[in-house]
Amino acid sequence: MEMPVENVNLCGKLLIAMPGMNDPRFEKSVVYMCAHSDDGAMGLILNKPTPEVKFADLLNQLSIEALPDMPETPIHFGGPVEVGRGFVLHTADYDLDEITLQVDAQFGMTASRDILTDIANGEGPKQALLALGYAGWGAGQLEHEIQQNGWLTCDASLDVVFDVADAGKWVAALKLLGVDALMLSATAGRA
Repeated sequence: MEMPVENVNLCGKLLIAMPGMNDPRFEKSVVYMCAHSDDGAMGLILNKPTPEVKFADLLNQLSIEALPDMPETPIHFGGPVEVGRGFVLHTADYDLDEITLQVDAQFGMTASRDILTDIANGEGPKQALLALGYAGWGAGQLEHEIQQNGWLTCDASLDVVFDVADAGKWVAALKLLGVDALMLSATAGRA
């Protein structure tokens, strides 16, 4: 008998892919949850860089001028939905009225050309992560995946989201839960 998953709002939480995730796009992924309701969920994968896409090239394609000393900003594979659309997860210090989704007191998400212009001109948020595409789930789909031992969840940390290198985010997110990656099993247990 399967136990129902509690109706917990996962906005502002991290999803951590369990070993055995059957979708290679999500293998060892860490997803920041931007929205979650009875209708579905939306998040951004934080640790899958797309080295073939350069921020400077993206700015050129959008005719956005950047400061000459602007550092290279990595762009990530945010998920398999709308991969041609850009999203910026950022610290809550940045807010474009009626455009920015303030997820919680620490994080906001903006999907607008304006934030790219501000980042390029050194006027953007204190910290940001750029992503193409997003991860999306239909009504009840994410809850089912959690119940099937696909994901662990934990509170998001600014450090894990913005400061830890992409290759270390999965292990760092597990450590937030006090979990050693070597001790995880891909098999769900039953009591």
